[in-house]
Amino acid sequence: MPPQSLASWRPLRRCNRQRLESTPSDALDVRPPETPAQSTQYPFSLRTAGGIKITKPLEAYLHPDFPIDPPAPASVPSAYWVGPRHLAGDDGRPYDAVADTLAGLGWTSLTLIRGRREPDEAPEDRQVLRSIVLHISPDSLRWAQWVLPDEPFHLGNLPTAWQVSARSDLAGPLAQWSAYFTPEVPGEALGAFLTALDARDQPALPLGGPELVLDVVTAHGWLRDVDQPGTGAVDPTFASHLRLGEVPPLIQDGDPLALLAEAGEAVLAGWQAWAEPVLGAGYLWAASFSSSVPHDLVAAFADSLSSSAPVLRRVLPESTRDRLLRAPAS
Repeated sequence: MPPQSLASWRPLRRCNRQRLESTPSDALDVRPPETPAQSTQYPFSLRTAGGIKITKPLEAYLHPDFPIDPPAPASVPSAYWVGPRHLAGDDGRPYDAVADTLAGLGWTSLTLIRGRREPDEAPEDRQVLRSIVLHISPDSLRWAQWVLPDEPFHLGNLPTAWQVSARSDLAGPLAQWSAYFTPEVPGEALGAFLTALDARDQPALPLGGPELVLDVVTAHGWLRDVDQPGTGAVDPTFASHLRLGEVPPLIQDGDPLALLAEAGEAVLAGWQAWAEPVLGAGYLWAASFSSSVPHDLVAAFADSLSSSAPVLRRVLPESTRDRLLRAPAS
């Protein structure tokens, strides 16, 4: 369960961007065509207010110039296949997408509400002080809490949306490890983490090492940190990062060393992941895994996060919409 007091943090390190070069893309012009000659640039079918007909080809490829701003003509799809996945956000469904995955796994959901109600007060006037949704696995060894309504603490100045925890046996009430995710973490990546967790007979048993995580992202084209290739990686656009290192304060973990370390002492290392599309302009999403989270579970998250397969989206993050490739889902 969430600790009594929590603090904000920002990811502790970034890859050395001076040592890795990239070329930013130019801003995209997605205005409707004004002449028939321009209409061939838009691979879908509609007729503009000026009567210009835009022809749809036989195939639709991922392309950054599809207009996606509402309102759109009825002939323009309301959903798109987009990529890269790690910049695609959560489709405006930070709870539903994950809850659907948990329901499919057979987890039970409980809504916990604490509030204040005066005598003879109407139900709609009740003051809710705390409301979370708790999802519990059939064996009660693992659980996921939807905590965004309470905003207990922040990761990279973003409120925590989900906290996932597991314990080794029913005799111990405390979590052996916990993982935290903010809004805009792609639902596919969090779903892959939960599916891998559900498939484990012993959710708290360590398995594998850090190379499991780094191998899956480099297989998808991510680059290892030039300074610390054994503990970090970054996507080819230098927007999303994955690093094994010191975790922020108050990240729950069952290892007592995580709580007993004094200032200046070595601390247990855990995985952190975050997306910062524009350096210094804030984070799109962040995730933190306590030091005892098994590496194979983090690898399942990282594998889905870095996948090159497009994902279905109706809502795109404002900070990355011009960096996403997209094609109509028809």
